[in-house]
Amino acid sequence: MTETVLFLPCAAGVEPLLADEVQRITALDERDIEPLRGGVRVHGPLSTALQLNLHSRLAQRVLLELTWGPYRDEDDLYELARRVRWEDWITPRQTLRVDSTAQRSPLRSLNFANLRIKDAVCDVMREHCGERPSVDTRHPDLPLVLHLGPEQAMLYVDLSGEALFKRGWREVQGEAPLKETLAAAMLAAAGWQGRAEDPPLLDPCCGAGTIAIEAAQLACGVAPGLQRRFAFERLGPFRALLPQWRELQQAARAAVHAPRTQVYAGDVAFRMTDFATRNAERAGVAQAIQFKTADALQRPAPADAGVLMLNPPYGERLAPKGHGQAPAAARESFEGGGSSEAFFAGLASHWKRHYAGWTAWVLTPDMKLPSLMRLKESRRVPMWNGPIECRLFRFDLVAGSARRAAPATPGDDAPGA
Repeated sequence: MTETVLFLPCAAGVEPLLADEVQRITALDERDIEPLRGGVRVHGPLSTALQLNLHSRLAQRVLLELTWGPYRDEDDLYELARRVRWEDWITPRQTLRVDSTAQRSPLRSLNFANLRIKDAVCDVMREHCGERPSVDTRHPDLPLVLHLGPEQAMLYVDLSGEALFKRGWREVQGEAPLKETLAAAMLAAAGWQGRAEDPPLLDPCCGAGTIAIEAAQLACGVAPGLQRRFAFERLGPFRALLPQWRELQQAARAAVHAPRTQVYAGDVAFRMTDFATRNAERAGVAQAIQFKTADALQRPAPADAGVLMLNPPYGERLAPKGHGQAPAAARESFEGGGSSEAFFAGLASHWKRHYAGWTAWVLTPDMKLPSLMRLKESRRVPMWNGPIECRLFRFDLVAGSARRAAPATPGDDAPGA
């Protein structure tokens, strides 16, 4: 197996950003990279999967297309899975797991569909090896993903194993942590790549530090997959590529450098700042982030100009230092549609007084956030935080008032829409 087809799922709204990232990582021809709804399809050599697992910040997983075809019932799925030479992928001493997704599938039970795929794998292995593999629901050697459409079924190998947002450094987190892949998408949408020409970046409500750590890794050239293992390392078709994989890892380690631009972060809660600092240490970028426990409504600008990047806080993270409980309105989570009008009005006022010349990017499911802040957005980028529809708003800050909105970039929502 030399040429392959991969599918990289991503958060809705991130597809064009992921397509651009894939092109940068692999240098494949643009015709081999196809943005689709919910992800990007990639045609290329098998080694492409190594590069994408190591370097992609935006993909949720790297899936390899095994086989596909029409189906009407579970027996059709069984026959579909029997087409694959499973003995080339694992030995009977290894394990497997089958997960599934469905979109308007006529089948009543996804669990039974998974069971028939497992039966096919085990039957093929028993016929060729005399033994069958076991099922491991937690850490399988061969993670399979079945996608069922109305008439067509597609079977994939999940080459990542654990989801790619699990970078390998997070041990402590806040109550509603932002996934690393979504934080990276926010940075990509803003065009902030951690280059020397990029301005300083500040997350004044950093929580567990996800945005700041992603930014610092960009600034230091740290590959997102450098601290973790992947499922493909245990699979037969990749054995011959393991020397190349070690070379890619070694090159990625050698590419790490001192930060090319500064990253600042902090939170009103000492507990969260401590969490974020420890996470940054495990991620290897503590030296690239200046953490400070401070109220976002009072923190002065650390530079004359820069980028504010934040996923607005709620709950106890909105409470001023020295106060035990946040106001009831502030304790409402954004998932429930709540926000603190006073907090955001105060934040906008603080920005106008102390952050003139900065650009602010704010991710929120509250479509009325610009009105709450009395600021006019210059861009609004649709993004999904799991099942929650959000917007990434851009505000260009000037002293005392909002700057006239710039024209919307094609693909963005129109300002005020």
